[in-house]
Amino acid sequence: MKVVDVSSGKARMVLPYNEKLIGDPETGVIHGGAVSVLMDTCCATAVMAHPSQPRSTATLDLRIDYMRPAKPGQSIVASAEVYHISRSIAFVRAVAHDESDASGGVPVAQATAAFTVYLPEEAKA
Repeated sequence: MKVVDVSSGKARMVLPYNEKLIGDPETGVIHGGAVSVLMDTCCATAVMAHPSQPRSTATLDLRIDYMRPAKPGQSIVASAEVYHISRSIAFVRAVAHDESDASGGVPVAQATAAFTVYLPEEAKA
């Protein structure tokens, strides 16, 4: 995985196509587990990039809806955004597309997640 962009509570990552990640050798489609790791990592990166500057995070809940198989031979691009953060939990949405369809169309997967956050004392006030 590679980080493409990180900004205020947002992250964008890419999972390059790799034959070692194929889940079905007949179709060449990347395994859903690899997609889930990409989504989870992208969400956590968005949390750590939040302006409240969390010191650490961990996944509490991650729901992924797999919409369709990824296109064989293409990288998968994930984008995540923190849409709400409390004193102890960050709520995140994410979406993953094929590299040729990174700006729209039916996603490969979408996710909603909750992450623990440990905020600096001054951010809790």
